[in-house]
Amino acid sequence: MDTNTLIAIVVQVIAGVVGGQAIGVALKNAAMGQLTKILGGAIGGVGGAAILGSLLGGGTVDPAAAAAATGGLGSALNVENILGGAGGGAILTGIIGAVMGAMKK
Repeated sequence: MDTNTLIAIVVQVIAGVVGGQAIGVALKNAAMGQLTKILGGAIGGVGGAAILGSLLGGGTVDPAAAAAATGGLGSALNVENILGGAGGGAILTGIIGAVMGAMKK
């Protein structure tokens, strides 16, 4: 695994955790602990970024060329990784919260 891929995954995980925490605050009635929000956000972040990247045609850009053109970090800090990560983290954490809330009743 090259450094650029690792940085992209770290960005996706962080964005997913932020999205998961945001939706966790909004869903106060769901019985979710901090670990649940963090894990749901991180997993959803990586998945959401992958889905958004494929929908936006992320596979057509050569990662090596993007890294060379942006100095290495720019290709990891793109729309797919940040917005896809935050959105995926929020969505998965929201689903987990809804399921846990329904099971609590």
